[in-house]
Amino acid sequence: MILSIESSCDDSSIAITRIKDKKLLFHKKISQESEHAKYGGVVPELAARLHAVALPNILESVKKYFSELKAIAVTNEPGLSVTLVEGVVMAKALSVSLKLPILPINHLKGHIYSLFLEQDTNFPIDILLVSGGHTQVLHVKNYDKIEMLATTLDDSFGESFDKVAKMLGFEYPGGPIVETCAAQGDSERFNFTVPMSNSPKLAFSYSGLKNQVRLSIEKETMDDKTKSDISASFQKTAVKHLMQKIKKIYKNKKIENFGIVGGASANLCLRARLEEFCKDKKANLHVAPLEFCSDNAAMIGRCGVDAFNLGKFTDMDNLAIHPRSNEFAKNV
Repeated sequence: MILSIESSCDDSSIAITRIKDKKLLFHKKISQESEHAKYGGVVPELAARLHAVALPNILESVKKYFSELKAIAVTNEPGLSVTLVEGVVMAKALSVSLKLPILPINHLKGHIYSLFLEQDTNFPIDILLVSGGHTQVLHVKNYDKIEMLATTLDDSFGESFDKVAKMLGFEYPGGPIVETCAAQGDSERFNFTVPMSNSPKLAFSYSGLKNQVRLSIEKETMDDKTKSDISASFQKTAVKHLMQKIKKIYKNKKIENFGIVGGASANLCLRARLEEFCKDKKANLHVAPLEFCSDNAAMIGRCGVDAFNLGKFTDMDNLAIHPRSNEFAKNV
């Protein structure tokens, strides 16, 4: 079995995955949302202190598996430096005490593997990765060969939702609140311009859309109806921007499998548009279970199984954190 640890941001998570059949035997995640809500966003130093308490508490629940472990998989990139350290330190301690090798895992690659929990991979596959920190379109040939087809120039898709939520006065985390309000609002009331709609560049940008929302908020008398209408208009435009660029990328390309991963992949409006896109392209759409869209150790463990089989081990001296790492090759 593989014990996996995830601490790249504000979720403390540990999982146990059986190597031979990819079976998820244990998974627990402790969210820090209530602690960070009072500050309106993640406070890195606070997150690190909370990891230092939560991770050992979860570890107590998996001691019964220790004798059957073959490796420790841990997120070491990308993420917040002070929180990545907490998971890596635990991995090193377990490696020494249990005499086990370590598998360093890129947590973006982990998101890709959230599509394949308890099952074999289905490569090649094209991926839309949307989270609080990243917006990328990827072509995944196999574990080692991942090509970036497009990325964001500034804010990510998920980050733009959180920032709009903060401008509207919603509590943290605000992205899901914006989506809920959007369902009750009039998406035609505010005519926000779709970013880069006339640009041939295969890239995303949300800073301009975010500024359009800010200007509208400043002009309007804010009530619940207006907040819902702004949320609906913003969400429609944010998703339309994604879909315009995705359609350009695949205008003359055949797709067999397309997946959406990352915390923001839980957005049902985006999922609906991607379903329409895949139906039109006669492609299979793959989505992760909603509970495994955000950062979690289950996806790290599943990625760890393939890393184990490929011999992607490192020793303790060479295990380092890479907060801003992105190993995917850029092709834009």
